[in-house]
Amino acid sequence: MSRRYFGTDGIRGQANKAPMTPDLAMRVGIAVGNLFRRGDHRHRVVIGKDTRLSGYMIENALVAGFTAAGVDVFLLGPIPTPAVAMLTRSLRADIGVMISASHNPYQDNGIKLFGPDGFKLSDDLERQIENLMDEDIHLQLARPEAIGRAKRIDGVHDRYIEFAKRTLPKDITLSGMRVVIDCANGAGYKVAPAALWELGADVIAIGEEPNGTNINLNCGSTHPVALARKVHEVRADIGIALDGDADRVLIVDETGAVIDGDQLMALIAESWAADGMLRGDGIVATVMSNLGLERFLGDIGLSLARTKVGDRYVVEHMRKHGFNVGGEQSGHIVLSDFATTGDGLVAALQVMACVQRMGRPVSEVCRRFEPVPQVLKNVRHSGGNPLNDSFVKAAISEAEASLGSSARLVIRPSGTEPLIRVMAEGDDRGQIETVVDQLINVISGVRNAA
Repeated sequence: MSRRYFGTDGIRGQANKAPMTPDLAMRVGIAVGNLFRRGDHRHRVVIGKDTRLSGYMIENALVAGFTAAGVDVFLLGPIPTPAVAMLTRSLRADIGVMISASHNPYQDNGIKLFGPDGFKLSDDLERQIENLMDEDIHLQLARPEAIGRAKRIDGVHDRYIEFAKRTLPKDITLSGMRVVIDCANGAGYKVAPAALWELGADVIAIGEEPNGTNINLNCGSTHPVALARKVHEVRADIGIALDGDADRVLIVDETGAVIDGDQLMALIAESWAADGMLRGDGIVATVMSNLGLERFLGDIGLSLARTKVGDRYVVEHMRKHGFNVGGEQSGHIVLSDFATTGDGLVAALQVMACVQRMGRPVSEVCRRFEPVPQVLKNVRHSGGNPLNDSFVKAAISEAEASLGSSARLVIRPSGTEPLIRVMAEGDDRGQIETVVDQLINVISGVRNAA
């Protein structure tokens, strides 16, 4: 059953256009407030946001909804998504909310929800919320004497900084390491440089002057060129690129080369396995992770379990099957010994610990395998699902047959944008480029005909 509002990572869209309107945000607050209101005690929600201009609008609409449902609101201000998950548990809140569209441009915004355990909500809970959102909201409103209160709370940055610092192994210091961190003009712009400096690093921060419209703009993990340039300019040992809500990370080595999430997961898995810390005898990643990662893990006696795209599904598999390392090629890395969701800063600290222990350059430490050639292209569409078309289905079957068992083909609709993503990988780059281009042409033709 398709969902009306929720995608792979909460609700997302262009701000002030359906679905991402103040009315929807208010309805989310009312619906979630009712769903998580259990018992007669005062219920509370914590709300964080990134640095988008529209965050003010959505924050106030959510406050109106939650207080109307009889829930007290704790406002955190701009703070990373993983900090919201952590503070939901720490402050014994009934629900946590992050207002962010992650790596998207500033025009977009979104709403991510966490349960009282700090984990993202299940598909079933999201469907229940959608049903409540479409019901008569007047039947869900609290009595006048039960309306909630709202207040901003102080000290949340310090709480998160101390939490992040404690994840670095006690025998490791960052003293002597020159670090450039790109905060994407986003939610991590205060806490990430401060945590690194307090751990002893020589810190140069870029992308730490948000103005409401420059989040992810030519900076951060989706545009690491500026970081690579700065690393080269100041002769840094390592560059760290966060995204707009700081739940993903990419690394730039001392030469300016970018290292993706697959390589970082390989490094952490290998290190943790050697230390006896790795659980599940492997890691969890999505269907988008490179085949080279799977081969590398197999060579060192570890497994790779794959899920559909979305860090929420990675976490669900980790919890169900006892893994403690998982993530996505894009840089969402979940280390469940420390956090309930992806945390760019915490993952970066684990990488830096490996670099310090090995005493070798980042370019050597963080490149654990040779990636298999991988081609990913997108086709924009105006609605519906082109993948249901008979011509597209036939073309996909033909492509799979031509690739055989030594390559992979992944075709899926985006959960956050009206796109069809076509990815193929294999040892023969020419073959996979041809296959992807042919499928793109078929899907585009169906889209244009529609």
